[in-house]
Amino acid sequence: MEKKRISAARWCIYLIGMVLLAIGITLNSLTGLGASAIVSVPFTVSEATGLSFGDLTLVIYVLFVGAEFLIMGKKSSWTFLLQIPLSIVFTRIMNLIKSVLPYENGYLPLDLGMLIIAILLTGIGAAMTVDMALIPNPGDGIVASISARSGKELGLCKNILDLCCVCCSLLIGTFMQGQPLLGVGLGTVISMIGVGRVMAVFNALARRKLRILAGLEPEAQHV
Repeated sequence: MEKKRISAARWCIYLIGMVLLAIGITLNSLTGLGASAIVSVPFTVSEATGLSFGDLTLVIYVLFVGAEFLIMGKKSSWTFLLQIPLSIVFTRIMNLIKSVLPYENGYLPLDLGMLIIAILLTGIGAAMTVDMALIPNPGDGIVASISARSGKELGLCKNILDLCCVCCSLLIGTFMQGQPLLGVGLGTVISMIGVGRVMAVFNALARRKLRILAGLEPEAQHV
């Protein structure tokens, strides 16, 4: 019974983190200040074509999973495929949030306030899902694969991937609409910096407590 309770707590923390992450990414895109870097490509295409941001994000996530197999080669694991059903659920949550939250951007102070909330939720949600060591979000999964294959530090690989996504978004915006900043803006830059800082602070304050609750670390022994 104790093991079941711990397992349930672990999955509960993970799912709450996933929902917070989906809300944060969606709110970021609604500010009109640009989407977060990792999803700037589907957001730019969505802005140019009117297609669903969530559906396009699913396409990108599936491509990320495919890229993980190519990057890892013989060291690939079929568990990578579990990221696809996760992505389907994740992007459906994104579509739901966008449909029930008709936020109208255009008032800069309010947009910046919304951006701060988005960054906080994204950072906390990402930290909670990663800390539970279950199924990674494809954005995190491809970064981990690049890091493992190259031997480079995880944060550096994340920064490089973010930069590549932003460059692709600038090119797509230019070719599709003649607007390089169609899906990239101040919010993209701030989120690239802010999300990592939020994750660091959250982990410093709550990571060990959450992992103890989930049964991933032993409680401290008092002597």
